[in-house]
Amino acid sequence: QVQLVESGGGLVQPGGSLRLSCAASGSIGSINAMGWYRQAPGKQRELVAAISNGGSTIHADSVKGRFTISRDNAKNTVYLQMNSLEPADTALYYCNAGIYYVLKYSPFNYWGQGTQVTVSS
Repeated sequence: QVQLVESGGGLVQPGGSLRLSCAASGSIGSINAMGWYRQAPGKQRELVAAISNGGSTIHADSVKGRFTISRDNAKNTVYLQMNSLEPADTALYYCNAGIYYVLKYSPFNYWGQGTQVTVSS
């Protein structure tokens, strides 16, 4: 089992920034990557960004140039820096643990509790 604890999120005005953090613990040897998903009301959960243990990254087209995923392997923690936030970024953001292979991220059924990001003036 892998446990994921998220922090960050909140209310921000359009154009603002937020940073999400996700700390992993437990059987982390069973994973080689972590990712961030988001789900807005009435929409499907979608992958926002993912990063492998080696630092390879994936970013959704909708966030490229605005969001950056990074990690601190010593702390088993992944970060999502979100800049130039837009109302369309409003969603519940979830941390996930999984596998990165051949440029693709495959989520395992390990999820954080979710953290709300609201972008509104």
